[in-house]
Amino acid sequence: MSKKIVIVGGVAGGASAAARLRRLNEENQIVMFDRGEYISFANCGLPYYIGDVIQDRQKLLVQTVEGMNKRFQLDIRNLTEVTKINRAEKTVSVKHVQTGETYDESYDVLVLSPGAKPIRPNIPGIEEAEDIFTLRNIPDTDQIRSYVDDKAPKHATVIGGGFIGIEMAENLRERGVDVTLVEMADQVMTPLDREMVSPVHEHMRLHGVDLQLSDGVDSFSEKGKRVHLKSGRVIETDMVVLSIGVVPESSIATEAGLETGMRGAIRVNEKMLTSDPNIYAIGDAVEVLDYIFKEPTVVPLAWPANRQGRLVADIINGREVQYNGTMGTGIAKVFDMTVASTGWNEKRLTAAGKEFEAVHVHPGSHAGYYPGSTPVSLKLLFHPTTGEIYGAQGVGMNGVDKRIDVIATAMKGGLTVLDLPDLELSYAPPFSSAKDPVNMIGYVASNVVLGDNEVVHWNEIDDLVQNGATLLDVRDESEHELGKIPGSINVPLNSLRDHLDNYSKDETIYVTCQVGLRGYLASRILRQNGFKVKNLSGGYKTWSQVRRDFDAIEAGTKAANETAATATEEAPPVMTNQPVGEPIFLDTCGLQCPGPILEVNKKVAELGEGETLRVLASDPGFFADIEAWAKKTGNKLVSKQFVNGRVEAILQKGNGPAAVQAGAPAADGASMVVFSGDLDRALASFIIAQGAAAMGKDVTMFFTFWGLNVIRKPDAPEVKKQGLEKMFGMMMPSHAGELPLSNMNFGGVGQKMMKKVMSDKNVPSLDEMIKSAQEAGVKMVACTMSMDVMGIKEEELIDGIDLGGVAAYLGAAEGGNLNLFI
Repeated sequence: MSKKIVIVGGVAGGASAAARLRRLNEENQIVMFDRGEYISFANCGLPYYIGDVIQDRQKLLVQTVEGMNKRFQLDIRNLTEVTKINRAEKTVSVKHVQTGETYDESYDVLVLSPGAKPIRPNIPGIEEAEDIFTLRNIPDTDQIRSYVDDKAPKHATVIGGGFIGIEMAENLRERGVDVTLVEMADQVMTPLDREMVSPVHEHMRLHGVDLQLSDGVDSFSEKGKRVHLKSGRVIETDMVVLSIGVVPESSIATEAGLETGMRGAIRVNEKMLTSDPNIYAIGDAVEVLDYIFKEPTVVPLAWPANRQGRLVADIINGREVQYNGTMGTGIAKVFDMTVASTGWNEKRLTAAGKEFEAVHVHPGSHAGYYPGSTPVSLKLLFHPTTGEIYGAQGVGMNGVDKRIDVIATAMKGGLTVLDLPDLELSYAPPFSSAKDPVNMIGYVASNVVLGDNEVVHWNEIDDLVQNGATLLDVRDESEHELGKIPGSINVPLNSLRDHLDNYSKDETIYVTCQVGLRGYLASRILRQNGFKVKNLSGGYKTWSQVRRDFDAIEAGTKAANETAATATEEAPPVMTNQPVGEPIFLDTCGLQCPGPILEVNKKVAELGEGETLRVLASDPGFFADIEAWAKKTGNKLVSKQFVNGRVEAILQKGNGPAAVQAGAPAADGASMVVFSGDLDRALASFIIAQGAAAMGKDVTMFFTFWGLNVIRKPDAPEVKKQGLEKMFGMMMPSHAGELPLSNMNFGGVGQKMMKKVMSDKNVPSLDEMIKSAQEAGVKMVACTMSMDVMGIKEEELIDGIDLGGVAAYLGAAEGGNLNLFI
């Protein structure tokens, strides 16, 4: 027996239901009402049409009324609004929005898919304001795009930092509009936790978005051209986009007496059935169960609406299926960055009183030796003993979507953190690593569940240290100098065992490194030596990202205290001295760390006092390194920003806060013993040496035993040697180009592979590093005693090498605060 099925609302839920209903049954009469002109469009693509990323408007229209009617034999009535549900009569009252015609339409089964509408709060001045927009549908999109095209606004204020607000801010910036984004919370994108959104804040600022966090709109004046914030700041603007959020458009359901839940959403069961046995509801207007904890929730996203539309058609046709809940998996593009999450975040778990633990990792998007790898920051939330996964978040340039999707799939499959290391994921160097980031975060979380590692978090460590706790930073000294957690004690991992007697086993020792791996290794050493220890999750990187964000917010707040109007054009930075001439340009693109810093150091040495240098670098680490370098060397960092994915920095010679007085002796030095004759260790020693020299240190490298091979000439003259000396000569590499790898040398194949990768990634060769180090003033000393033992003569060494004994090294070491043995 055929049924008459009436659907209220199209787009994702309603249109999906209508198409599936027809595919399952050719006999049923299917009527779909939509008060808009367009019944199926790509609403998630609307901001990108405004930003001119999508240039063809027609591509936004998934289905037309004519096309869908013809293909699926439907009765689609657009521009027709359902105004009332008459449950007793099983009819709906409808009104044509253009003609005003009204009538009742009967139904056997009613499917409600009314969606959600943007919140438009009753803010003083909003009714008189002009050029205030919301974005929900095609007409909204046309209105905003026409305004930007025709009026060419210089400044826009976006109110709300959710998905739509972020996407509108980005696309308006793409159109050349200055943007201020106002958000009442202390962060944008609230599905992410505070530490995970910090790099997003930084990235948005780098792209010119003025973030006003922890602030709200108090009123509008001058027809919306002045936005008054609760902090007292006043923003001069040309247009306003309201993206505060959405509310379920459930008024006809409420008026009909259907049961509603949180935020007025229509309450449904697992069959998408409302409190009326003849009425179903789907999409953004319904309250469903959360997939993880089976608690009521409202999640206005595209996937749930599409899935519910298909399922409700199956259920109406008697199929035994049900909707199992929504996890809330979502993703957004933020300029060059990808931001994604699934499941519950830490804020929500804490508010609900759930027991949980969290870990962070920062691996590469693919194999580091293949060009183009970028960091992926991941956070995983889980039960600390069972390993049940509660949620995950990811931020990065590439590969974030894949990792969050894999974890979301694992959650739907009932896997725990102990299963993630066992996932066999696709691997080739351009796409991933042999241990995918999902495997890696699984290993880290498994260590917590199995009791091999205890973690402390970024928002706990400062208070602990201030209250007397011991925090060991097990990174190398050069890393520690570039940035550290206040109060941390630098004990490099390789020397940790030599310092165990310095710490008490009666207190908990906290450890940190750059991203958490070395901290884990240190925690294992300490634990197995009887210490109580906790590792900082995500290491210094997670902590420093939040700290930089807090500093930026504080700086912005101080600047905004003037309550001045937002400038549409920023004034140029004020310099201490008048710059001499035009800035000199230095292009370091293609160089890997520490190459850009070394080039900057050399170029600045050639400048006169007050002269400026504009630097372009492709290494993202340069963004943080240049500020540390400027502070260390007493030069002034005027500005830094990302331009087309590259770092641009402007420097002025001298006048920095840590400027060294002319003629003053160097405050510190660095020395290292190069004992190893392995290529990789030699490379590491010269990278550190050049970095230390660039930071203003007097650097001495003391080459002894096998390390002497690093500084032998490739074209050394023949010298007279005794028997054993000749034998040593035949057994050892004759120059730096023949040095083997310490691991995976494979008879020289590994060495060749290493050199090929270095060449592909524009990493200087060892010979080039040696030359650069000498040009940077690094002093190189050959141990004369070792030369005698190894049978190496002075004539075999490269030019510029001093000869000396242990006193030469000790003299250099005594005047320094960085001493390494490699």
